[in-house]
Amino acid sequence: HRPGVTPMRAPHEHPVPHLGDVSPAAWREAGRRLLAKAVGEWCFEDMLKAVDDGDGNYRVDLDSGITYQFRATPGAFGWLRVEPDSLARTGTGMLGNSIAEPAWDVQRFLLDSATTIGTDASTAATYFTELAATQAVDAARIEHGGTPVGELRDLGHAELETHMTGHNLLVANKGRVGFSATDVRAYAPESGRPVRLVWLAVHRGLGEFRGTPELSEQEIVRRELDEATRDAFTGRLTEAGLDPAGYVWTPVHPWQWDHAVQTLHAADIAHRRIVLLGESQDRYLPGQSIRTMTNITTPGRYDVKLPLRILNTLVWRGIPPHCTAGAPVVTQWLRGMLDTDPYLTEETRTVFLGEVASVTVRHPYLEDLPGAPYQHLETLGCIWREPVESRRDPDERVRTFASLLHVDSAGDAFVAELVRASGAEPRLWLKRLFDTLLHPVLHVLHRYGVTFNPHGQNTLIGYDEQGLPGRLYLKDFVDDVCVSFTEVPERGPEPDSHDHVLPRKHPSVIRQHVMDQIFVGHFRYLAPLCADQLDVPEAEFWRMARETVLAHRRRTPELASRHTEYDLLTDQIPRYGLNRDRIVVTRYGDRALRHALHPNGTLPNPLAAG
Repeated sequence: HRPGVTPMRAPHEHPVPHLGDVSPAAWREAGRRLLAKAVGEWCFEDMLKAVDDGDGNYRVDLDSGITYQFRATPGAFGWLRVEPDSLARTGTGMLGNSIAEPAWDVQRFLLDSATTIGTDASTAATYFTELAATQAVDAARIEHGGTPVGELRDLGHAELETHMTGHNLLVANKGRVGFSATDVRAYAPESGRPVRLVWLAVHRGLGEFRGTPELSEQEIVRRELDEATRDAFTGRLTEAGLDPAGYVWTPVHPWQWDHAVQTLHAADIAHRRIVLLGESQDRYLPGQSIRTMTNITTPGRYDVKLPLRILNTLVWRGIPPHCTAGAPVVTQWLRGMLDTDPYLTEETRTVFLGEVASVTVRHPYLEDLPGAPYQHLETLGCIWREPVESRRDPDERVRTFASLLHVDSAGDAFVAELVRASGAEPRLWLKRLFDTLLHPVLHVLHRYGVTFNPHGQNTLIGYDEQGLPGRLYLKDFVDDVCVSFTEVPERGPEPDSHDHVLPRKHPSVIRQHVMDQIFVGHFRYLAPLCADQLDVPEAEFWRMARETVLAHRRRTPELASRHTEYDLLTDQIPRYGLNRDRIVVTRYGDRALRHALHPNGTLPNPLAAG
């Protein structure tokens, strides 16, 4: 078996069929759903224009002479929720007549629409592979049937992650450029297959450990590795004639060790600046980001964030050295500020899962190359993060915010299952959700001018013993925490030597993180699920969300100027198109740095009055 992969199937593993085991019907159904998502999102991002033909019927006319017709329901922010079974493709037949046929082929749709979108052949071909990889995983899930939401309710945080289906906004959300089909079955979250991590010793001239004040390098190693493993690893260094004290130890993902480290750092390995120690005994499950691993053998041990040189959801999934170096100091700064706030610590009991220690390894040659693509500079290092299991109450279940959007193969939404199981009236349950999620986020935004980029994986909800939302968990601080460039006395001294880790931005941009990640990125999809399965109309859903924002304002009248500065109730908000960025703007050229998104028009804000 591959190093780092447990060969025996564990109880929570899910069979991920080879494509040869996927039926044509499952492939077509996966394509139909993905096509509906593509039509809806690409029109939403103004890549394509939807023509309203009345009575819920729409069409998209393409430069290629092809037209796609469909039925859709208008939603918040000007989004169209496309009905997959209604899609039809009309083209010109051999006799010059127009022929309409049911449409399910999302790959054909990409090629049909390429010139209308304005992308080039190279980008379209590479994006085609991302679409195909995404459809392959979706088809395998359809073939297998998936797990009913009623069974998902009893799963722990790490195992629930393996049942999720990827990023909401991005169409090709499981592209994973660099992974083979075998790699997907071994390392992707949907396989549910535990992974053992490889450990390396990195010479101190190349690697650097950092931790929060209470965590020494020795303490991290003692916490993460049992005594027998520590002794075995130390023995490998001494047997090779090397001084163990001259090295810092770090885990590495087994795929990364095989595909990136042994090639890019071949000279360091040959000169014993990097030494392979072996596998640790603990097994980990990957989350939806793939590179963040949760320990399932010893749950109290830290989550580990590891670089992977694969391209997925817009960027190469490495970890920049300035992020590994800055993670502990950012965590310590946030703790000093937020852990002394009674509203967060006592009233809402908000949990901030700190990134408490890290190892930074810079490439000794490529870091001196001007303009070197960032994918080559982020191949080795790690961040240790506090795990959910160490902070949750005994009777508390913690689930990602994104999990509420999950729909099983029978069409049942996870959010509806949670509401039914709680026995609460849907509006009461939703009010608890809005209060739990929004009050802490808005408090930090308005009082401190800070946001956490609270997307569905960074934001977790803790549910009480009745199944009601009870408190908020936030994670992934480094490179995702932003602060306003306006002076905010409540922030106190800031770690200014890490400006590139704590970027200063205009208040309107800080606000946009909250708008995009919570309201556009999640509530846009949650509202129709609640309308369909909980009988809470979308208009009422948005009124409740707006009322929560207003309740926060009433609670903090002393921050009235900041309510205006970071106004979430404005009539229009900028539109940031993630799919458009990949297909039209960024494409697939190597870049020296991750880039900032730029707005493309505006969206009507459902939180605005009236």
